[in-house]
Amino acid sequence: MSKVFTITEGLENMGALRTGGQGSVYKGRRFGPIITAVKLLPTPVHMENTEDKNFRSFQNEVEKLKKVNEEPNPNVVKILNSGITESGSFPFIEMEFIDGPDLEDLLKEPQDPIFAIKEVIKVADHLANALAHCHKVSVKHGDIKSNNVKFNLHTGNYVLLDFGLSAMSDEQRRTSIRHAGAIEFMAPEQSEGQMLFETDVYSYGVILYELLAGQVPFPLTDNGQKSRNDVLVGHLELPVPDILGLRKQNLPENWSEAKKQHEMMVPQWLLQVIARCLEKLPQNRYADGVKLQEAIVRSSIAEAGNYYNSSIVQDTENSGLMPAGAADTSLLQMENDRLQTLLRNYQEEAADAKQPDSSVIVISKPVFFVLVMSVVLMAAFLSYYLLFRTTEQPERRSRQDQVTTPDTTQKTGRKGYAWDKKRDSAITDTAYGDDNGETQPVQLKPVPQAQPDTTVMDLDTTVHF
Repeated sequence: MSKVFTITEGLENMGALRTGGQGSVYKGRRFGPIITAVKLLPTPVHMENTEDKNFRSFQNEVEKLKKVNEEPNPNVVKILNSGITESGSFPFIEMEFIDGPDLEDLLKEPQDPIFAIKEVIKVADHLANALAHCHKVSVKHGDIKSNNVKFNLHTGNYVLLDFGLSAMSDEQRRTSIRHAGAIEFMAPEQSEGQMLFETDVYSYGVILYELLAGQVPFPLTDNGQKSRNDVLVGHLELPVPDILGLRKQNLPENWSEAKKQHEMMVPQWLLQVIARCLEKLPQNRYADGVKLQEAIVRSSIAEAGNYYNSSIVQDTENSGLMPAGAADTSLLQMENDRLQTLLRNYQEEAADAKQPDSSVIVISKPVFFVLVMSVVLMAAFLSYYLLFRTTEQPERRSRQDQVTTPDTTQKTGRKGYAWDKKRDSAITDTAYGDDNGETQPVQLKPVPQAQPDTTVMDLDTTVHF
């Protein structure tokens, strides 16, 4: 049973949220109605000075964690405070409380056992954004798993939680991992206590695999030592099971046949991203969250280009069935405008990053090049399309049937949950079809930039057991 503690200085204990080998998380209340989450680390600090290596390590890691909040990110939980308990000398980290279910909850009944493709892409986008944000300031999470990613009911964002493991020393991590219950998400090198940027990338791949397949690559059958060893061996040596085969087995029975067929059409680029994330050797994965996010942006833009290429070809072949002069170029124009807007946003970010008060370039050359080429190609396709329509023969057969465009304005979430604001991300509205299995165009929207809030609460709180 978790220890009950009381925190002074306005931080009240409201009970344990969950416990584990890597510490316990409590629900707290700060300054009246403000609810927070408090992570209590399991290894005590004997002396609060630099002579204690555990205290020194904790202080160093906490300083890194503070950098995470220097630029707020909608997909990363805010770190509010940290300290050492007065009784027991346990380090703790106080974070904002996210109201909503985690990914583990969303895979349990009465929810579907797998995610729809478009929702997996949304998670991929949001979580890659979170990793890129953390890795830019040299913070490695080390404990990415499905119950450490929550869906914020108030914003519609998926949020990365629980940075407790990142505040531990290497020795503490090795001890914690031996008793951890999340070895299903652990990278091979973590069994030796290593924590790299590529370690987070591996765990990211396990999460996406689980959302598509309905289970992790190497599931834990029980809590026995043999089962745990089997999982570790799987991460180290065994090939990753066929993700599409497992997805087919776990298709919900209440889905229509059309939807089942549609939901088996997982984009090849997404499968390739997952496969690279799950490479056994760290050097064969994406180097960090920044590279991972760039790969997702490039792949999504390429997917959008392929879709519109095929749309133009198909429409050209069937142009004789449409009334003369009835060409509808609104989709092409809309996509061209959207890509130009996205490019301008990245250019503005890059320009801001080059100001004297910043040394970080926000956009990389490969992503900038891809965006420029996408706009050029889309403009070329639009010009060709308009030219072709103005020169087509008037005697072509016309047809009175009107074509109705599917309504893509409705957004739905996992059953049983609702949120207050529209979902916002650069890639999540990439539609691979609606709930009836109808194909819809890919739509990419830039992520709204959160207002800077560099305030970090640095309160001197005391914890009593």
